[in-house]
Amino acid sequence: MSYKSILTILTKVETPTAQLDAAVAMARHGNAHLEVLCLGLDRTQAGYYYAGATAFVQQETLDHAQAEAEAITAMVKQRLQAEDIRWSCDSLVTQLGALAPAVAMQARFCDIIVQARPYGIGRDQEDEAVVEAALFEGRAPVLIVPDTFNGKLGGRRIVAAWNQSDEALTALRQALPVLKAAEHVDLTVIDPPAHGPERSDPGGRLCQMLVRHGVAADVSVLAKTMPRVSDILNRHVRDTNADMVVMGAYGHSRFREAILGGATRHMLEMAEVPVLMAH
Repeated sequence: MSYKSILTILTKVETPTAQLDAAVAMARHGNAHLEVLCLGLDRTQAGYYYAGATAFVQQETLDHAQAEAEAITAMVKQRLQAEDIRWSCDSLVTQLGALAPAVAMQARFCDIIVQARPYGIGRDQEDEAVVEAALFEGRAPVLIVPDTFNGKLGGRRIVAAWNQSDEALTALRQALPVLKAAEHVDLTVIDPPAHGPERSDPGGRLCQMLVRHGVAADVSVLAKTMPRVSDILNRHVRDTNADMVVMGAYGHSRFREAILGGATRHMLEMAEVPVLMAH
């Protein structure tokens, strides 16, 4: 079992080079096909024009979105034509409000999506929207790579976050190809509930399941010594010299995490290594 169909989605020419580099590296490593979707976005909101300007403004914004899609496509083709991988490149123009179905149609037929970090300097609302559409509507795992990615996908030592949630279990199942290829997988349980169903052996059944798949896994149970789970995970990544994190995405609602924060949002903002997420 391996990822054979890889997708990456670009919405601007200035996309961090790490995103495309990581997608190419994953395709090469797994002898997979890389699909690149170049999106030209109409960011206007229909219905908010002054009287008589609607048709003119719509045409102007559509022309701009088309030119943007063509510029991204030209950049991708120039970048990939010298690569020794199988790849294809499609372009699409859509309104920002219709981005989710456009992304989902591509994502649902791919094994994994590779994207840059959706939060931080230089990021726009469409970066977050693409990741969420791939996770929720596309039902695909997403590999988020930091801007400092050096073009080499490790996965030698992986920290896999486990909190007994459906999202975490989905992520671990969809991450099996990288888990099986890793030298060591650290199932990390943070502050397990004293009266939960796994109280006597946190992570034990999951570890057993992964070992039967040939995964070299063991369990680390950590105390919650910092306010945020993401801070504990990132510290554990540094302490164990891990080069990838696997975790469930958006165990809370997206609205709650947008307002109050959460492990998903904090990890996407702060992670120093690639993060593989699924919902």
